[in-house]
Amino acid sequence: MGTTIAFKVVVPARYASTRLPAKPLLDLGGKPMVARVAERAILSGAEEVWVATDHPDVMAAAAWHGLSALMTRVDHPSGTDRLAEVVEQRAWDDDTVVVNVQGDEPLIDPALIAETARQLAESGADIATVAHPIGNAADFFNPNIVKVVCKADGDALYFSRAPIPYARDHFAVAAGKQSLPSAMPAYRHVGLYAYRARFLRAYARLSPSPLESFEALEQLRALWHGFRISVLIADHLPAAGVDTQEDAWRMQECFGRR
Repeated sequence: MGTTIAFKVVVPARYASTRLPAKPLLDLGGKPMVARVAERAILSGAEEVWVATDHPDVMAAAAWHGLSALMTRVDHPSGTDRLAEVVEQRAWDDDTVVVNVQGDEPLIDPALIAETARQLAESGADIATVAHPIGNAADFFNPNIVKVVCKADGDALYFSRAPIPYARDHFAVAAGKQSLPSAMPAYRHVGLYAYRARFLRAYARLSPSPLESFEALEQLRALWHGFRISVLIADHLPAAGVDTQEDAWRMQECFGRR
């Protein structure tokens, strides 16, 4: 392990959700999901953990469970924009390391949060994120699994829903698409991010890139404008979050057994 890194965590908790209304308040073993997530973030060793929401019911739930929370605007188009508002509300210094822990990941590994913060601090990049090796062709060709290709220094070169890098000769025959070549650097992007506060302040002024609109990947805006994204290669795949009703039932069953 490296030296201890000072960092903050923000848990964006938007109340409205098309597939799961009031998702942050989903009951998981007697506690709302947002509290479960924040408690995991606290275990990471963060200096401060803030729930950033747009709804008084989530504020009340956070307060009931002894968590720090901030009310933010309801019209933020992304969690990154919500983090930028928190940076301004808290008046954090430009060099502050801020980790965005999604509010629908109640099983997130606290150690991975700390490792992502360390990746940012030690790389000197503007952003750090996480990836994990892809081991099978089905995941590699699945457009719902985002892939990342890295440069020699470990920074992200590109993110895509397409199968990248593409092994031309191996995939030239139909049978080749049933497996991946050995040692091919195929990585699944994991949506855990650490940011420098100065980047979050700049983000709201960045114009969207055509790449992000086609790929539907927000992180391409940062690459388009020349910001560095350092990639931490995790040795295990983080637990899945809660996106659908089926995910919610699975997670409730998981916490019910604990």
